[in-house]
Amino acid sequence: MAQKVQAIRGMNDILPEQSARWQYLETKVSDLVARYGYREIRMPVLEQTALFKRSIGEVTDIVEKEMYTFEDRNGESLTLRPEGTASCVRACEQHGLLYNQTQRLWYMGPMFRYERPQKGRYRQFHQIGVETFGLQGPDVDVELILMSARLWQELGISQALTLELNTLGSAEARQAYKTALVAYLTQHLAALDEDSQKRLHTNPLRILDSKIASTQALLDQAPNFHDYLDEESLSHFKGLCSLLDAAGIQYVINPRLVRGLDYYGKTVFEWTTQALGAQGTVCAGGRYDGLVEQLGGRATPAVGFAMGVERLLLLLDTLAAFPAHLDRHLDVYLVAVGAGIDEHAFLLAERLRSEVPSLRIQTHCGGGSFKNQLKKADRSGAQIALILGEQEVAEGVVNIKPLRHQTEQETLAVSEVAAYLQQALRP
Repeated sequence: MAQKVQAIRGMNDILPEQSARWQYLETKVSDLVARYGYREIRMPVLEQTALFKRSIGEVTDIVEKEMYTFEDRNGESLTLRPEGTASCVRACEQHGLLYNQTQRLWYMGPMFRYERPQKGRYRQFHQIGVETFGLQGPDVDVELILMSARLWQELGISQALTLELNTLGSAEARQAYKTALVAYLTQHLAALDEDSQKRLHTNPLRILDSKIASTQALLDQAPNFHDYLDEESLSHFKGLCSLLDAAGIQYVINPRLVRGLDYYGKTVFEWTTQALGAQGTVCAGGRYDGLVEQLGGRATPAVGFAMGVERLLLLLDTLAAFPAHLDRHLDVYLVAVGAGIDEHAFLLAERLRSEVPSLRIQTHCGGGSFKNQLKKADRSGAQIALILGEQEVAEGVVNIKPLRHQTEQETLAVSEVAAYLQQALRP
C-alpha cells in the first residue's frame, strides 16, 4: 500500500466544521471596514525576496530565520510573504495608488513563516491587515484603533482585551536611544539572556520585548526611551492619547512596547489578552512613515495594523463568543421516497431556494428506504425534514417533520411550505 501524504507540519487544513467560524469572522471584518470607507486589495503570496529584506530588515528574526525563500527556474530569489504590509506598499507604488492620493485599504490572506508550530502560531497562518497612506496626523491612528475596538465590541470580546500604546519616535531619536541602551546593556552583558546578547548589536530595541524575567529586571534600570523622544513624536503621541480619551477608549502606556519589524516609528500599539497564555497579542500595528521611501517611492506617511485570524478564532472559541447557529449548517433535509419522486424533490427544493433565499436545504441523494433516509436527515443536523412520496406528489402536499423538538408532524400544500419554513426557522 502506498504511503499516505500528510500536510506539511504547521500548515493546517480548515475542515468543514471549522469553516463556518472563519466565514463568520471574515464577514464581520469585511462589513466593518467597508463601513469605515476602506477598500480591499489582494496581493500575490509570492514576492521578490529583496522586498522583505529591505522592508523588514536583514537582521530581524523573520529575515534571518523564518522566511520561506527559494530560487525559481530563472535563478531569481523568491519568498512566500511573511507579512502583508510590505506587499501592500509594493502594490500601491507599482500601480500609482500613492501619488498625490490618500488610500484606506485592507486585505486578508495567508502568510508564511518557518518557526516552531504551537497553539496559536503556525507556519502558514492568516492575517487581516488594514493600511492607510498619505495621512500624517494622529487622527487616522485613532481611527484604526477605534475600528479595531468596534470589532471587539461587535464580536463580544471587548472585556478580554487591553490596548497598549507606545511611541518609537523618529529615526534619529531611536538611534540616539539605541546608542544609550547598548552602552548600558554592554556593562551587564553577562546578565542578559542568550537571545538578548545576540540582539545587542543587531536589533537592540527587541531586547525591550524580552519575556525573560532577569532581562526585564535589568531593563528596569536602563535609560528611559521617552527621555530621547523628539518634540514632533511627543506631540503626535499626546494628540493620539487626547483623542482616545475623548472617545472613551481605555489604554495602557507601555514604554517597552516595540514591534518586531524595522519599519515602525512613532505610534505603535497592541491589543493583548490574558485568555490565551503566552500567545497574548491579538492585533498589533503602528506608523511606518519611512517605508514607502525605503522601497523606492516618495516619502509617504502611513499607518496600519494586522491581526492573526487563527489567534482571534482561538480567542473567540476560548470565550465561547461564537453564535450558536454557526454549528448548524442545514435547516431542512428533503426525504424523497418512491418511484419517479426524485425529479419532484429537486423541483421542490429549487422552488424553496427561490422563495426563501436564506434557506439551507439538502435533497437526499443515493436512494434508500424511508427509515434509512430519515436517519440521515436526523444525523444531518437539520431542524426540519420535508417528506415527499408518491401519495404526497399525487395530492400536491408535503409532510413536515420537526427533528429537534417534539412538535407534531403536519401536512401542508406545496404552496404553503415556504411561508411555514420562514416562520419556523426565524432566529
